[in-house]
Amino acid sequence: MEQIRVREATLKDLDVLLSFEQGIIAAERPFDSTIREGEVHYYDIAAMIYEPHISVVVAELDGQVIGSGYARIEEAKHYLKHPQHAYLGFMYVLPEFRGRGVNRAIVENLAGWARSRGITEIVLDVYDANEPAVRAYEKAGFTRHLLQMRMPV
Repeated sequence: MEQIRVREATLKDLDVLLSFEQGIIAAERPFDSTIREGEVHYYDIAAMIYEPHISVVVAELDGQVIGSGYARIEEAKHYLKHPQHAYLGFMYVLPEFRGRGVNRAIVENLAGWARSRGITEIVLDVYDANEPAVRAYEKAGFTRHLLQMRMPV
C-alpha cells in the first residue's frame, strides 16, 4: 500500500509549488474567461509559508512532492455562528496521482491543523462546472453550499 505523507511546506519546495500554481491556473482557465492570458500568480507562496495563520502543506509519495494545499484562518462574517473559519486553497494534485486519496490526505491534514486552532468550519471555492473537483471535495466531506454568479457589464 502506498503511503502518502503530508507535511508543512518549506522554501525548498518553492520551485515545485510554483509549478503547481501554474497547473491550477491552467486547470481553471477553461472555467473562467476572466483570468488574463500569460503568466499569472494567485499566491505569494514564499510569504505564506511563514505566516502563522496559514498552513501550506505538500503531499509526498516516495519522496516526490505530488500535491499541495493551504488553510488560512479568516474572520467570518459577523452574522455567522462561527467567528473564524479556515479557507482552503492551492489544492493541487499531479494528474498522474489523482484518484489515489492525495486530496483527501491533504484536506484531513489541514482540517486537523484548523481544529488544533479552535476552528470549527472549513470553506473553499470551486468552479461549479468543474465536476471532477466538486466530486473530490464531496468525497473528502464537503457539501455544496453557495453558488456565486457573475455578469459582465
